[in-house]
Amino acid sequence: MLDLACGSGRNLRWLAAHGHQVTGVDRDEAAVAPLRTQAEIIVADLETGPWPLAERRFDLVLVTRYLWRPLLPRILLAVAEGGLLIYETFADGQQTLGRPARSDFLLQPGELLQACAGLRVIAYEDGFVAGSTPCYLQRIVAARNPAPHARFLLPGSAPPGG
Repeated sequence: MLDLACGSGRNLRWLAAHGHQVTGVDRDEAAVAPLRTQAEIIVADLETGPWPLAERRFDLVLVTRYLWRPLLPRILLAVAEGGLLIYETFADGQQTLGRPARSDFLLQPGELLQACAGLRVIAYEDGFVAGSTPCYLQRIVAARNPAPHARFLLPGSAPPGG
């Protein structure tokens, strides 16, 4: 599993705690240093350096609250056959609430759907999310060539009817 732009590892830690082998990538050496005991960590600047994962593919590619449009095709290629992409980041409208406010860091309506056109979209949301920190987000869960009748379950969840 790949946690791209993992920062201090909130999602990486959760995945590792549930028994998954995780690779985390981030440019902040200090933030990822404590994660080295839980996952494979790659320190790389995704925006100015080369793609650090060569031709590696992952059964899950997770990206949260990070957007660098030139990487989108590379991110999609990192999803293995039958694998999942889970991507969530800020959307247009966020600038009315605070940061990020620059359009470079805000998805436009339908942009994530368009970027994932070659994958099977399982779930998609675009809009305002209320809560302790209200924000505008786009979220997608998409699969690369899932097996027929594939069901996607969270770790520890039971299949329907069982």
